[in-house]
Amino acid sequence: MVTMHDDPTPQVLRGGTIVDGTGAPATRADVLIAGGRVVEVGEGIAPDAATEIDVAGLVVAPGFIDVHTHYDAQVLWDPDLTPSSWHGVTTVVMGNCGFGIAPTRPQHRDLIAETLENVEGMSVDALKAGIRWEFESFPQYLDVLDATPMRLNVAPMVGHTPVRLYVLGEEASTRAATSDEIGEMRRIVSEAMHAGAIGFASSKSIAHVGARGMPVPSRLASVDEIMQLVTAMRDVQHGITQVTSGADLFLDEFATMARASGHPVSWTALLTGFDGVSQFTGPGAGPEVVERNAALDADVWPQMTCRPLTMQLNLAEPYALAGLPAFAEILTMPRAERGRMYIDDGWRERARPQVDGRYRHRWQKITVQESSRHRDLLGRSISELARERRRDPFDLLLELSLDEGLATRYRIVIGNDDETELAQLLRDPRVLLGLSDAGAHADQLCDACAPTYLLEHWVREAGVLSVEQAVHRITGQPARVFGFVDRGVVRKGAVADLVAFDPETVGPTDVERVRDLPGGAERLIVRSRGIEHVWVNGTAVRAHGQDLPDVRPGVLLRGGRGLGSR
Repeated sequence: MVTMHDDPTPQVLRGGTIVDGTGAPATRADVLIAGGRVVEVGEGIAPDAATEIDVAGLVVAPGFIDVHTHYDAQVLWDPDLTPSSWHGVTTVVMGNCGFGIAPTRPQHRDLIAETLENVEGMSVDALKAGIRWEFESFPQYLDVLDATPMRLNVAPMVGHTPVRLYVLGEEASTRAATSDEIGEMRRIVSEAMHAGAIGFASSKSIAHVGARGMPVPSRLASVDEIMQLVTAMRDVQHGITQVTSGADLFLDEFATMARASGHPVSWTALLTGFDGVSQFTGPGAGPEVVERNAALDADVWPQMTCRPLTMQLNLAEPYALAGLPAFAEILTMPRAERGRMYIDDGWRERARPQVDGRYRHRWQKITVQESSRHRDLLGRSISELARERRRDPFDLLLELSLDEGLATRYRIVIGNDDETELAQLLRDPRVLLGLSDAGAHADQLCDACAPTYLLEHWVREAGVLSVEQAVHRITGQPARVFGFVDRGVVRKGAVADLVAFDPETVGPTDVERVRDLPGGAERLIVRSRGIEHVWVNGTAVRAHGQDLPDVRPGVLLRGGRGLGSR
């Protein structure tokens, strides 16, 4: 196994087009890498005893940085961090939305798994089979990651939900914290930051429903509690807050957090037509929120995805609908009993106005995606079928599912699908690209392919961004906001996290459903085209479009230690 400690022969990447991650115009040059760093960038580099890699016709760029993933558990059974590693990603940020697996007391391990099952759509069986519980505290978790050979670099944040559960126990989802409990949580966050967490994350989103259909613990926190935990970062030189907005936690509070902590804040989710908290208000809402955010003149970064929010779900596990109270009610029930609720007229009458309020204009974007009993309906929209059968769309959705034991899978376009507004947001350098959710909702979506989708759709096909602009938005810009020293750029002395891609073919493949999670649980994956070579810390992990086996040179990026190496 190749790890970061190996010092391979110097390599010359010959004849590529350098897009250096700063947004500067592309140049034709060679790149010499040795000892895990970029040694020289220029024409005609001719060192002794170097391996030559022909990258003519390819763009050589910094490795892509995915700032919004949920690989906190998966990294323990899949150190290759697939499918992100297939798409040119060399660094992932974990712990987003305040969810994670540390700190966790032994008696709360199942509760953490059940929380992740509901809020992030992870298989509870895969979590229970795949997590190696060799840790309890967050520093111990970091030590486990440090000892794990990984294909990519990982940068974990400490999450509010496990911290709150650790201190308040099962009452974390039902009550406010006392001042003493807030003090203990603050101590844990400070301990995590000093041990190397790159930041702190939380959520107040009404859509975040955890174990047994209860709110995730962070939703019970007062704004004062969150401020106390955010300011625990004041005494370290590094840090970032990532937070998912809620009714009492939005732009003004984010600006206060940034000023009080002395560190940036990145918030989710900025979506087209969305007011940033609870309402899809129509065209123009996203850019309006960006202007309001900018007017506060604080180090606060709205975070968006370059893809429409699209999920595949069945009604046995309706996690994507958990923000609707009627479906949060469903998630409190054992799976075997959920079908009984769907046939209950009382439940339907409670659910109908909630569903209509959210989806009445989207029935045409809800299609039958997977079914063994209704194969003749695959690809057809619920609105079309409802008109044909003279049925209410909501009733039809339920009846098709009940007819197949809740196994019918629907493709639901939840939002972020206004291409005109999305293009406007993508052009705005005040917005951070992220929100792939890689590692989460594994059997419902796969947006780990966001970097290759960006380069295919928004650069090559739509021409909304130049290749230089797109690369900057997924390399140099996130590296600067998150404090990754000497990463996200191609320049002398920088860490040699690099990708060479074919600008004429780069893109994602079609989605596939596979059963490769622990215990045979299923997930969706998307492979890549045109990602020809990838280097992590100077070591090749992909060559000629194929991953190299058993090569894991990734490192844990510990905050406060330069974030450039161990």
